[in-house]
Amino acid sequence: MLKGIPTIMSPELLSVLLSMGHGDELVIADGNFPASSMARRLLRADGHGVPPLLDAIMRFFPLDAYVPHPVALMAVVPGDTAKTVIWDEYRDIIRRHDPGFGDFELVERFAFYERAQKAYAILATGESAIYANIILKKGVVKPELPHTK
Repeated sequence: MLKGIPTIMSPELLSVLLSMGHGDELVIADGNFPASSMARRLLRADGHGVPPLLDAIMRFFPLDAYVPHPVALMAVVPGDTAKTVIWDEYRDIIRRHDPGFGDFELVERFAFYERAQKAYAILATGESAIYANIILKKGVVKPELPHTK
């Protein structure tokens, strides 16, 4: 074990986050998402919901500051009456870690699938909320300027 790393973070997830580069995308998928058939790199977090994983990931994950929407959600299919209350929770988590975060990009279902197939990795969760899939686009960690005397 290491100090300061949430126990929900597996060694594989940490390795993937470290391996990702600027512009790479991570899909955090709900339990209904076809992650196994779409993933280039599949990570599993069965039994865990998206919010605690998102909170843990955002402690370390810089969002891409050079795009209008570094976080994307699967849009509700037209005519579906589903309530997406989990999105408010996501917004709160992301803003807690990245106060400059604006809002989400909503991506049509099949366009979301196409984007997910190109993602660096998909993290399959046990999240039971519907429309709980989220894509994070990785940014850069800017070096701190040296202190001058």
